[in-house]
Amino acid sequence: MKQKIILLALLLISVLAAPAENYPYRSDYLFVTVPDHADWLYRTGEKARISVEFYKYGIPRNGKLKYAIADDMLDDDVSGTVELKNGRAVIDAGTRRTPGFRDIRMSVEVDGTTYQHHIKVGFSPEKIQPWTKEPSDFMDFWNKSIADMHSKPLSYTRELAKEYCTPKVDCWLIKLNTYRSYSVYGYLFMPKDAKVGSCPAVLCPPGAGIKTIKEPLRHKYYAENGFIRLEIEIHGLDPRLSAETFTDISHAFNTGATGYLESGIDNRDRYYMRHVYLGLVRAIDFLTSLPEWDGRNMAVQGGSQGGALSLVAAALDKRVTQCVVNHPALADMAAYSEKGRTGGYPHLNKMGGMLTPDNIRTLAYYDVVNFARHISCPVYMTWGYNDNTCPPTTSYAVWNTLVCPKEALITPVNDHWTSEQTEYGHMVWIKKHLK
Repeated sequence: MKQKIILLALLLISVLAAPAENYPYRSDYLFVTVPDHADWLYRTGEKARISVEFYKYGIPRNGKLKYAIADDMLDDDVSGTVELKNGRAVIDAGTRRTPGFRDIRMSVEVDGTTYQHHIKVGFSPEKIQPWTKEPSDFMDFWNKSIADMHSKPLSYTRELAKEYCTPKVDCWLIKLNTYRSYSVYGYLFMPKDAKVGSCPAVLCPPGAGIKTIKEPLRHKYYAENGFIRLEIEIHGLDPRLSAETFTDISHAFNTGATGYLESGIDNRDRYYMRHVYLGLVRAIDFLTSLPEWDGRNMAVQGGSQGGALSLVAAALDKRVTQCVVNHPALADMAAYSEKGRTGGYPHLNKMGGMLTPDNIRTLAYYDVVNFARHISCPVYMTWGYNDNTCPPTTSYAVWNTLVCPKEALITPVNDHWTSEQTEYGHMVWIKKHLK
């Protein structure tokens, strides 16, 4: 395993952040939290100490720093206070006796406002193993489902999307029939005047939610570097619909226990994600049918839900030759059913009554950790430790399950984001590993 550890002690994110972001953009305040191990990792039984600095307007401030410590994504089990003196304090974060992560959650009140921050440190994470077990007929189920889908021929429409064409890149809007009556839309990018048999292909599945294909040109550098790239959605919704329409649809069909990730969850044949997973194979059918495809290289790349779907595609379709993943979702989803275990997005433990025996049986057929062990192509995976959407515990559960050639870029300070530089690096990695 090749691991590149990036420790960023002082960070102000250069993109607009959501309120839950650990380092808000253009903020008056800044927490600087530095573990006494540079890579933020400890052996089980080893004690961790966290140096904390708090600044407002760049000036160190004093105050009572409250902290609570918990296992990753679980309830606090330790709490205390320390005094910030000249803006500085040290928290004794204790240890773990089992492999996993501890989350140190802190707050301080200054000038009548409470400021919050957190940091996660790992204990022997290379020993984390998934709770989810693979069903004995796991690949039989998926191979039969793929064969059923392939009983119907490939069918799609292709329309030039002039608004996303550039002097170097052509773009088309694709509507691809996938499984039974389902379809997906996607934007297909290709180098202008691409020659027959000249282009490696990249499939990019989306993150979670019901939404348009955001900023289709944000990854135009793939086509500018000679790639065919298909960015898809998974719900059969035309990405040209208005933002208001997508919001209305999301409110109607993706709220709480009525969301698409919960739809049909009690039965593996009816679960919503069945057609999504099969649609990945159909999208690869489409890309590999294009005359411009080089006939050798078929990559998948995505983050969060898109990272999960990339891993699924790599496991289900041996035409995939490179797989690049950010903080994958849908990993060890049912682990919460065991007390003290950390599970993955969509965190079904937060919805009462979802982790029933029937639902857990279904999830095993859709959990990314069970796909991970069936991947044979090289995987490049990146994740952060402060992530509360796709927690580091489940990223390690995936990583430790992979038995294929693999490389990791671990960025401890990140929560649920990747930088533009990291995103561009994904393309560079794929290019480096072309056949």
